[in-house]
Amino acid sequence: MPHFKLILAYDGTPYRGWQIQPALPTVQGTLSDAIHRTTGERILPRGSGRTDAGVHALAQVASFSLTAPIPAANLHRALNRCLPPSIRILSVEPAPPHFHARHSALHKTYEYRIFPLRRTATENEPRTADEDEEALCPPTLAPYVWPCPWPLDLEALNAAAHHVLGTHDFTTFAAADPDLTTRTENKAAISTEGGAVAAVVERPPHLYFARTITHSAWHAAESLLIYRVTSTGFLHHMVRNLVGTFVQAGAHRLDPASIPTLLAARNRAAAGPTAPPTGLFLLSVTYPPDSPLTTHNSQLPL
Repeated sequence: MPHFKLILAYDGTPYRGWQIQPALPTVQGTLSDAIHRTTGERILPRGSGRTDAGVHALAQVASFSLTAPIPAANLHRALNRCLPPSIRILSVEPAPPHFHARHSALHKTYEYRIFPLRRTATENEPRTADEDEEALCPPTLAPYVWPCPWPLDLEALNAAAHHVLGTHDFTTFAAADPDLTTRTENKAAISTEGGAVAAVVERPPHLYFARTITHSAWHAAESLLIYRVTSTGFLHHMVRNLVGTFVQAGAHRLDPASIPTLLAARNRAAAGPTAPPTGLFLLSVTYPPDSPLTTHNSQLPL
């Protein structure tokens, strides 16, 4: 039974997220339909992550098996012919049977893009009268950024982002209704001699939401402010909640040094608002050495 690894990019604007939902357009459902039209087999491709409605991807990874043999190159061409222009298959390659797009992943990297409507003044460069007017976000760019109405201080953004590096409990930055699968995946099996499972013990609540962030930084790129974050995994709305809180710091509404206190609170209400989905991109996924490193250049627009 041939097993495949796909890398795909998509514009999330017309979709209600990755995960299939009855009677709603989703990326997973659209890809499943394309596979069915191409091969005659009805399968559900597994993604490396479940992006929300309106969130984009430059290198989402999916895996699935087929019963009939089909060359990867032929499958690649056929799927792109069946898919709408908002979804493009970047590559298709055979994968070992044990490969799973989500479970085999080591790290994921997301990018969030902000179009500041007002420039931040500095002591050396005060804003002019013209710069007090809001900039115009181009309509071709608007679906792929957050047109942020406040002047943002890049130094303050980075000071706040630095505090989430390392391993922390990110309850404060998880959605108020955290995904129940997170709890299931964080159960520990206790085995007896010989490998038989004697009991399944749930980890303490603070470990449900423990994640390790290895990169967290902002940079300016032409007219945009871009946040890039890499972690072993992400909770529901975690990146968007981090961005919403960092923007409060960048707008001088929140002290960047207060981020550790927010983390310790383990209370979603303590953090800033959830940033809109439009600016968020799944940028890349990293796998063990026996799997190719998954990357894709982030070009604007998508």
